[in-house]
Amino acid sequence: MARFMGTHTNRLDRKGRTSVPAPFRAELARLGTEEIVLRPSHRAPCLEAWPMPAFEAMAGGLDQFDVFSDAQDDMAAALFADAYPMRPDGEGRILLPEELITHAGLGETLSFVGLGRIFQIWEPAAAKRHTEEARARAKERGLTMRATSSALPTNPGGAA
Repeated sequence: MARFMGTHTNRLDRKGRTSVPAPFRAELARLGTEEIVLRPSHRAPCLEAWPMPAFEAMAGGLDQFDVFSDAQDDMAAALFADAYPMRPDGEGRILLPEELITHAGLGETLSFVGLGRIFQIWEPAAAKRHTEEARARAKERGLTMRATSSALPTNPGGAA
């Protein structure tokens, strides 16, 4: 499973280009792909960046809807209408389409936020606020996760 982690800051040039952070490019390489799908989030004022295999797997969920249903049409539009497949150039840069820049309210500085299987691109103050609010909601709801036994260290704390 992909593990995009951390928050990284980069610049957006006047042509709409930015560099994907090196740790995220390394994770894409580890996944065996360079291609990502950029799309506006339909939940937040940010962009989602999906490795192509993960996007294809997620989009396969459309099969649960009847082909000509309103639900299928709505989800297909939400997923594909404003999606942009792209591959970073030799310097790790991608070109953000103007409509995506507008959707996320992006300026000269961007925050790339790792979310495990995907990463997001935010306006930095909005990213900080969103992360703080998400952490507060998780605490308020008492959210926890159960670790799988294979995820636990075999010798925690180094005790013999």
